[in-house]
Amino acid sequence: MQYVYPLCVIGIWITIVVCIAQISKIFWPNQNELSRKIVHIGTGPVVPLAWWLAIPYFIVIPAASLISLALLANFRWRFLPVFEAVHRQSFGTIAYGLSITCLCIIFWENSPEAVTAGVLTMSLGDGLAGLIGKNIQSNSWMIWGQKKSFAGTLTMGIVTLGLLTILSILINGHFHPIKIIITTLIVVALEQLSKWGIDNLTVPISVALFWGWLATA
Repeated sequence: MQYVYPLCVIGIWITIVVCIAQISKIFWPNQNELSRKIVHIGTGPVVPLAWWLAIPYFIVIPAASLISLALLANFRWRFLPVFEAVHRQSFGTIAYGLSITCLCIIFWENSPEAVTAGVLTMSLGDGLAGLIGKNIQSNSWMIWGQKKSFAGTLTMGIVTLGLLTILSILINGHFHPIKIIITTLIVVALEQLSKWGIDNLTVPISVALFWGWLATA
């Protein structure tokens, strides 16, 4: 029973995010990916919230696995279209859930901060890059059939750089600018290779793997 309250808090947060996404479809019906990006960005803070609420790995891992299975089922049958409101072939939502599950299995018990860094970089960095890149005109290019823009790429870089700096200072008590810049460049490069939404898998996992390096003095 001690974990009922934390799980209720997580459930309320997710419900609020989904409701906001649904409302966005009503007010901005022509913004096809807005609701999906709201979910993408809004679900990211669930991880640090679960860490702050001290939800243990034996609850986090089954919960993440169930959510991943639910996302897979939703991809197939569209119970909640808000999660898949995209007019192109993309397995990004499935990759997103899978990456969180994998990170929780590998890192949650001993290094939840690595999971937090990886997921927040993906949710905030990629989510904001997608929104800004589509709404601000800038030079663009194609990689693997995916359109990328200078505005979106710059946003990804700035958000990643800022986020890793803040997390390093708050969690580690120090930060290494060169290490953070190198990690950011790698993350931005991986985000460019986003065919089928695979960046939702490669970006958070790479950040989590680099976190131990960033944390060393």
